[in-house]
Amino acid sequence: MDKIAIFPGSFDPFTRGHQAIVEKALTLFDKVIVAIGENVQKNSLLAIEQRVKLIEELYDNDHRVECVTYKTLTVDLARQVKASAIIRGVRNTIDFEYERNMAQTNSRLANDITTILLLTPPEFADISSSTVRELLKFGHDVGELMPQGIDLRDYYK
Repeated sequence: MDKIAIFPGSFDPFTRGHQAIVEKALTLFDKVIVAIGENVQKNSLLAIEQRVKLIEELYDNDHRVECVTYKTLTVDLARQVKASAIIRGVRNTIDFEYERNMAQTNSRLANDITTILLLTPPEFADISSSTVRELLKFGHDVGELMPQGIDLRDYYK
């Protein structure tokens, strides 16, 4: 039986930091499902279909990574896909406090699903999707913040 984890987020866009977390999670799990939560209240850079396409293309040759979208609670998605864990990336203490609270709430709802906090590697700890969006807004190159093969110039004009 495969050990499955979900890695939820908005991934708008999916950055090198996200990629590093997926790679770490693959050392612990047989399969990682990148789960894009649909949040209509967020002002998105990329349509959800574009995010899915970019992530699927990035992991096209790795059958251990799958990408899905969802509109439910994360623990409900975890149950639906038979995941035993929720993976979350932590860049700093602010992330840690937020993620700790979410993990405790998720544990209250589904104590059979473990939340695992993975530290973002230091070289990527300053990268966030909101930083990428802000830099793009003002015409800056974000290539070094993105996984190799993802070029946002095609999506952001």
